[in-house]
Amino acid sequence: MLPREFIYMDHAATTPLRREALEAMLPYFSEKFGNPSSLYALAEESRNAVEDARERVARVLSCRASEIVFTSGGSESDNTAIKGVAAALRGNGNHIITSAIEHHAVMHACEQLEQTGFSVTCLPVSKDGLVDPAAVEAAVTDRTVLVTIMYANNEVGSVNDIGEIARRARRRAAEMSRTIIVHTDAVQAAGWLNLDVRALDVDLMSLSGHKFYGPKGAGVLYVKRGTPLVPLVAGGGQERDRRSGTENVPGIVGLCVALELADQEREDAAGRCRRLRDMLIESIMEQVPGAHLNGGQKHRLPNNVNISFEGIQAEPLLIGLDQRGICASRGSACSSASVEPSHVLLALGLDADLATGSLRLTLGHETTEEEVRAVISTLPDVVKQLRAMPTLAAGD
Repeated sequence: MLPREFIYMDHAATTPLRREALEAMLPYFSEKFGNPSSLYALAEESRNAVEDARERVARVLSCRASEIVFTSGGSESDNTAIKGVAAALRGNGNHIITSAIEHHAVMHACEQLEQTGFSVTCLPVSKDGLVDPAAVEAAVTDRTVLVTIMYANNEVGSVNDIGEIARRARRRAAEMSRTIIVHTDAVQAAGWLNLDVRALDVDLMSLSGHKFYGPKGAGVLYVKRGTPLVPLVAGGGQERDRRSGTENVPGIVGLCVALELADQEREDAAGRCRRLRDMLIESIMEQVPGAHLNGGQKHRLPNNVNISFEGIQAEPLLIGLDQRGICASRGSACSSASVEPSHVLLALGLDADLATGSLRLTLGHETTEEEVRAVISTLPDVVKQLRAMPTLAAGD
């Protein structure tokens, strides 16, 4: 699928559309182009495709088909969950609990709600990038309506115990006779972790197709039956009045195929990538002086490596790697153009200089051991060359 003139190490940013998903999508761009909301037979083909995809996605998540809402991606799903619950439960309370390492789609949604009178508790994380479930429980007040904590972090790959977080939040809610909704951003988890919403005990969960070899512009929001939610997008009432707008039929079909395959291949892919991930971490830490692993290895996504280098800024490092055919990033693709240190790394306790020298390498299903060894042989030389150039030293 990928051209081999470069080595792609940025699967957390996006993944290539897998062939099976593309082939399933193609008819809905052309001969099966009907609007699912229309009544004639051509439209029925599209409508049936959407409903079939809804049922298949629901099987992966172990939920009802009626609890699946198709969106444009992770950011829309996050915003719909957070703002929708806040609007629906405003009469019950105005307090939201989140964490210091959330994706900007969550952080900015919470910040916008603060401007309308909501109070947000942003919990700190451990040096491994984990939220303490006990801290979530302790943060609940008689005004709390929503807990939104990510399943897996997009920058350092830390994996939270969402099930325990949800259980503690619900226990506290029961003690206070309150309704508290639990949402998790699981965008980075798909294809690597179990997405069974019953085991996770969440009311809302966000997914994005292009993170698991599906198409860009297609996402999922799981909404547990009975969850109070005001729609973010108003209009024609599609998606059972939870997300208006003509459905992206090709995107929905492709997302469904990609999610099914990602879930089927999850254990094998995780085991293989974990071995390659550990090879990368161990080799880089051994060969590059002043290298610091960000986050722990025990509760970490199988494909994530995030390392900071003393005396180096990320941008020239990424350019140097790109010139040698290696695609990598400094962290979230949504903020990769920013020269500010990552809020995630600062939350882990890194100082600003070290945080600006971070490199994220994220592996995928097609990543080979040969490619990993090529990165291992190239990266130390790039770092050494940059450290020999004073104008590119961190802080200059």
